[in-house]
Amino acid sequence: MQDEQTPNAPTSTGSADAADRPSDARTRPYERIAVIGGGAWGTALAAVAARAGRQVRLWMRDPELARTIAETRTNPRYLGKIGLPHGLEPVTDMARALEGAEAVLLVTPSVTIREMGAELGRLAAPGVPIFVCAKGIEAGTGLLMSAVLEEVAPGRPVGTVTGPTFAAETAAGHPTAVTVACTSEPSVAMPRRPATRMAMSLATGSFRPYVSDDMAGVEVGGAVKNVIAIACGILAGAGFGDNSRAAIITRGLDEIKELAVRLGGRRETVTGLGGLGDLILTCSSRQSRNFSYGFQRGQGVADDAVFEGRPVVVEGRHNAVTVTDLARRLNLHMPICEMVRAITADGQPIAIAFAAYWAAPIRAEPRAMDLEIDHPAVEAVTRHFEDKFK
Repeated sequence: MQDEQTPNAPTSTGSADAADRPSDARTRPYERIAVIGGGAWGTALAAVAARAGRQVRLWMRDPELARTIAETRTNPRYLGKIGLPHGLEPVTDMARALEGAEAVLLVTPSVTIREMGAELGRLAAPGVPIFVCAKGIEAGTGLLMSAVLEEVAPGRPVGTVTGPTFAAETAAGHPTAVTVACTSEPSVAMPRRPATRMAMSLATGSFRPYVSDDMAGVEVGGAVKNVIAIACGILAGAGFGDNSRAAIITRGLDEIKELAVRLGGRRETVTGLGGLGDLILTCSSRQSRNFSYGFQRGQGVADDAVFEGRPVVVEGRHNAVTVTDLARRLNLHMPICEMVRAITADGQPIAIAFAAYWAAPIRAEPRAMDLEIDHPAVEAVTRHFEDKFK
């Protein structure tokens, strides 16, 4: 696999716009980036940054995996034979990874973010921004991942990189687009925000970042889409077709919008890459761990037999509980997420859970319209799903 060339920097045209562009260090890419987490997505992001010309240190716990990456320029455990650029240095010492780093990409599972964020807060230089790439809501607190980081690593910018991405395709150089968002003072001009600098740091011939200042809108999409993907996978595994998946995706998007707005996000953000884009991808492909998990459950595979013996994290199982816990506290109606929770956490039979969702009272679309009437064919719905999930 050939390394991609870094896009050429725009040249001055002599126009007033070009003359007015800020030219200080705050508008330039981060040249030295630490990536924390040597799984599939962490390695893929590290490869992107290295191909963009950045100096990248990729931290992981496993010394054997680090040696393998250094010697073979592949991560066979997570990315098979996909080649990795030489600008990527695998390390197992976090202090070494962070030495001289101008920005950090934190790419570990959502359940580890509080612990990892606290360690980064102690070791990273003051003011160095941390971009958390895990998607989820913390159990107990109901906090988005950025809010967790702000608690344990205060006094520094916090951002995220998210969007419709599969790690293997990204690492292989397939054209990919993401959203880079960051918390920042509203008075700071967009070109000077850390999100803009990180976008510039990652842009290559095949990797295109967009920039957002709506952290809540971006993060909620990433957290909830994994839950919706499990529902889509179950339907596909049971043999249902595209109508069923389209219904779940569309109504799932509505649940994402409502939660995002309640947490301070904007509806229009949810229709972007981090919301609708990620939702469509995750709900439509067996490459998605969450969709694949649901697919096998829909085929009748027991929960504890899915991915047996393989180191696979299915974030949607965890997120189904944390998302619905938060929704209940906010008195927010999220029936698809509740259905997935009933199946994956509460042990409810799939047929009963889906029948309860499909036979729920008929409501208006959009939610602003006041309508709720009993479904006239509850028994027929129940028989339909019981026959399908025997």
